[in-house]
Amino acid sequence: MITLTDKIALVTGSGSGIGAAIAECFAEAGAWVFATDCDEAAAQKTAARIRERGHRAESLLLDVSDETACRTVVQRVTEECGRCDVLVNNAGVGHVGTILTTKPEELERLWKVNVLGIYQLSRAVLPGMIVRGSGSIVNIASIAGLMGMEARFAYTTTKHAVVGMTRSMAMDLGTQGVRINCICPGRVRTPFVDEMLRQYDNPEDYLRQMEAPHAMKRMAAPSEIASAALYLASDAASFITGSAMTVDGGYTAGK
Repeated sequence: MITLTDKIALVTGSGSGIGAAIAECFAEAGAWVFATDCDEAAAQKTAARIRERGHRAESLLLDVSDETACRTVVQRVTEECGRCDVLVNNAGVGHVGTILTTKPEELERLWKVNVLGIYQLSRAVLPGMIVRGSGSIVNIASIAGLMGMEARFAYTTTKHAVVGMTRSMAMDLGTQGVRINCICPGRVRTPFVDEMLRQYDNPEDYLRQMEAPHAMKRMAAPSEIASAALYLASDAASFITGSAMTVDGGYTAGK
């Protein structure tokens, strides 16, 4: 059985979509979850749903691009619980554009959230994990971190960085008892995607276009990404570090 019983887990970007699914999945597996998001109300709703099911969860406001906020949140978790066993760096933002249409401030925004956020939170939790000789960090990357994506210059750049960071951290910390892995999802049917689909005259046609590149001809449910995160975070994955796990319904199999 894959379990996180008595583990303390910090999940970023957990107000909705993949992050909310991970927070709820971890709580079901026995973890005490700290659900964080830059949208405080959304994080509170996730934590409330978890508590309604009889599990432990708290919500915290967190902008991962703010270094002071990252340190403060980790300090709050460790002061309350004594440690942080699992960190899931899920918070992220996207952008559509080529190198010629992407403005410097747009690339900087993605860099601050998608890359610097992981750097800052990981640096905050790692000293405690190293002292205890145990810990797991799961970064949410993308198949855009493994291959080029048309008109996704800034997003692809930052997600490649996430994969590289994961591998480098794993090599540096392999003897310290801390495992670092990342997940590279294909397209995921989140509330954000549903909102985007509603903007098209023929949403079903566009949905089929989004699903078509996957061998399974559908997008993932957020819970399917959460299941992979649960495995990597748990002791069941004790010999897995530096991995970029594709959870993409076969999207990259034919590329």
